[in-house]
Amino acid sequence: MRTVVFDLDGTLADTSGDLIAAANACFRDLGLADQLDPARDQKTAVRGAKAMLRLGLERAGRLDEDLVDAQYQPLLDHYARAISTHTYLYDGAMEAIAALTEAGYRVAICTNKPEALAVQLLTALGVMDRFHAMLGADSLPVRKPDPEHLFETVRRAGGDPGMCLLVGDTDTDRKTAHAAGVPSVLVTFGPAGEDMAALNPAALLAHYNDLPRVVRDLIG
Repeated sequence: MRTVVFDLDGTLADTSGDLIAAANACFRDLGLADQLDPARDQKTAVRGAKAMLRLGLERAGRLDEDLVDAQYQPLLDHYARAISTHTYLYDGAMEAIAALTEAGYRVAICTNKPEALAVQLLTALGVMDRFHAMLGADSLPVRKPDPEHLFETVRRAGGDPGMCLLVGDTDTDRKTAHAAGVPSVLVTFGPAGEDMAALNPAALLAHYNDLPRVVRDLIG
């Protein structure tokens, strides 16, 4: 079956506010002021916990990879305690997923967020049961951009790995799709939206209203 696979952070939902809040909580634990700004540092937030820690510690003059590693788990702990305070699903996302499901597509999530946190977030948002499968960064021995992460997501969703596409918002998603030999669709409404055209995906997505048509054009 044809399958549409989604990234999570920056693609289905804007999670940057809660991620940045968790990073700032770590900086306060270290006796520092908040180092990240929810408005200007969204692009760093969707690159992951260590990217946020590096940026904040660099700004504070405390950048040290051992400290980054030491604060990684505390950041995840802070995030788990307030995972959906500021997070919201992008406009039209779930309506597009409903339309795809009704049209017979399988829908799934392939994210580099730890699986337990992804499940917690999707459950808090009330949409966990809308997907046929969800794999996180630690669901397999490999993760994006390794194509096996995508392929196994499709298989667990009941789809055919040769008949899928990946909707994402980063070069990691584009590289994953390229390695898998399938189309990538990159969203232009996420934190790094203005950078997506330069990555030359199979399609750019400006609003979820357009996704069913884009999917039909790319995989039938």
